[in-house]
Amino acid sequence: MLPSAAPAAGRLHLIPVPLVDAPAGAPGNALCALPPETLVAARAAHYFLVENARSARAFLKAIGHPQAIASLQIIEIGHAPDPAQIDAWLAPLLGNPATGASPLDAVLLSEAGCPGIADPGASIVARAHERGLVVQAWIGPSSILLALMAAGMNGQSFRFLGYLPQDREELRLRLLDVQDDAYSGETQIFIETPYRNLRMLEILLQTCAPSLRLCVAVALSGADQAVHTRTIAQWLALAPAQLPPLDRRPAVFLLHGAPHGAPTGQQRSSSQSRSGAMASKTASGRRRSSAARG
Repeated sequence: MLPSAAPAAGRLHLIPVPLVDAPAGAPGNALCALPPETLVAARAAHYFLVENARSARAFLKAIGHPQAIASLQIIEIGHAPDPAQIDAWLAPLLGNPATGASPLDAVLLSEAGCPGIADPGASIVARAHERGLVVQAWIGPSSILLALMAAGMNGQSFRFLGYLPQDREELRLRLLDVQDDAYSGETQIFIETPYRNLRMLEILLQTCAPSLRLCVAVALSGADQAVHTRTIAQWLALAPAQLPPLDRRPAVFLLHGAPHGAPTGQQRSSSQSRSGAMASKTASGRRRSSAARG
């Protein structure tokens, strides 16, 4: 009798998660945001590697996973997965002949959007490839691509920068470099922690040249999403009430400028001086406010 063939290894499924927390039937809800094939793949799995266990359980409940959520194996990998743990996390996909355990498929989930894109998961995917495992990406929402689609900017040449520096002066200098790249014709895309969105917009408007185009995309795929592309000069002309509601809402920022509109050295120097003057005025106001409180 011929020995039975070893069972095939499991697959690593990369499944996007909705970008907004929306009730059933509302735009952005899991059943609205994900195509049927993606939902079938998520519901068929019993083993999950997730950025956040709590949000993963909420997602699995929202898509109507057929098993009791408590019976599923959900492993939290965190925001920065430990490289020393990756082989152990992938071991169930290989099975265990000694114990008779069959290979399992695994699903990788981030808190929102696509795993491995501005979210943890890339190191696990890389190791899966090294181990010869099949990796399958599924269709779903990506805030970066949705923002680029809606911005009206160069979709042939673009760069995602992730998070920019938090220090105000470092951020200002970084934005001037990003502006140069934007004027080369390459769309520049970056994000910020939601509670710092208003600060980011303020510094962008203080720092960048008037002709540079800025897109702010907020709460993408949600019922109250807002996407606005204007030049810096047009943004500055808006009244505060006309600005999109940014505070503590997920947002993507994009910059782009036609090469012929790039600021000259004199204009850039003027922009830097204007930024410095505004920063000085802001700091002076803070000192006066602090003195008044004291």
